[in-house]
Amino acid sequence: MLAKLNQTDPLFFFDLRWIHKMATLSVPPVPPSPRDDAIALYTAFKGFGCDTSVVINVLAHRDATQRSYIQHEFRTMYSSDLLKRLSSELSGKLETAVLLWMHDPAGRDALILKQCLNANDLEATTEVLCSRSSSQLQYLRQVYYTKFGVYLEHEIERNASGDHKKILLAYLTIPRHEGPEVNREMAEMDAKVLYKAGEKRLGTDEKTFVQIFSERSAAHLAAVNHYYHSMYGHSLKKAVKKETSGNFALALLTIVKFSESPAKYFSKVLRKAMKGFGTDDTKLIRVIVTRAEIDLQYIKAEYLKKYKKTLNDAVHSETSGHYRAFLLLLLGPNQ
Repeated sequence: MLAKLNQTDPLFFFDLRWIHKMATLSVPPVPPSPRDDAIALYTAFKGFGCDTSVVINVLAHRDATQRSYIQHEFRTMYSSDLLKRLSSELSGKLETAVLLWMHDPAGRDALILKQCLNANDLEATTEVLCSRSSSQLQYLRQVYYTKFGVYLEHEIERNASGDHKKILLAYLTIPRHEGPEVNREMAEMDAKVLYKAGEKRLGTDEKTFVQIFSERSAAHLAAVNHYYHSMYGHSLKKAVKKETSGNFALALLTIVKFSESPAKYFSKVLRKAMKGFGTDDTKLIRVIVTRAEIDLQYIKAEYLKKYKKTLNDAVHSETSGHYRAFLLLLLGPNQ
C-alpha cells in the first residue's frame, strides 16, 4: 500500500526537491551583470591591500550560477583565475569559507571529501556522504572522478574499514527512491527485521543494517523509525547506539537522523561545532556554506527552537572580523 504522507501525518518527511525554497541566500532582485561584478572585484583587489568588504558583499549575495559566470568573466577580462586571486588576497578562515563558497554544490562536496579523505577525517566524510540524496551522490561520483582522476569509491575503500566501509560504499553507490511516498507495510516489516537483526538476538547482524539503511529512501527510513518506536518502545537511533559502535554507528545514525529531519540534524552539528572551549571552524564553515542555498532557513528555525538562541547570535559570539561578516551574510536576517 503506497501512501503519500501529508504534513499532519506523524511520518511526514520534507521532500528534498522542495527544500531550496528555504535557502538563506539573498540575491538582489536585479543583480549587477557578471561583468560589473568582475570589475568590482578587480577594483577591490587593486592598490595597497584588499577591500575585503566589497569582496564579501558581492560574493555572499550571488547564487552558484552567478558565481560561475563571475569567474568566467574575470578570466576573460583579466586573464586571471578568480579563485587564485581570492586565495592570494584573503587569508585564514575567511579565505577557507569564501573559496569553498565559490564552487557549485557537487564540486564543493567533491573538494570537501578529497580534503577529508586526505586527512583521514572519517567523521566529516561520513557526515557529507550520509546527508546527501541518492541523485546528489551519483552526480558527486562523476564530478569527483573528473576533478581528481580517481574514483571516490576507491578512496573510501582505501581509507575506511570494516562495516563502516561497507555502509559508506553501499550508501554511495546504490540508487534510492527520493519521493515522499512510503509503503507502510514494508516500513513496518523493516522495523521488525531490524529488531530481529539487532536487539532480539545475541550479537548483531550488521549486514541487514547495511542493506536496509543503504537501500531505503529517507521517507521510508523515517517511517521505519516511527514503527520501531511504536512497536519496541524506543527509537531506532537508540537501538543503533546499543547494537553498533564507532564510525559504523555514526554512519547509521547520520542516515536515520537526516531521514527524520535534515534541519534538526544540521542544527545539532552546528551546536557541536560551537559548544565548549574553542570552535570547530571547519565544521561551522562546511555546514553554513553547503546549506545556505538549500535549507539553512529550516536549520536556523530548528536551532532557535532547540537552543533558545538564534544561530546568527551563536555564530556572532564564536567568530570575528570579515570572517564573521561573511558567515552572517550567508545566514541572512537574525531571526
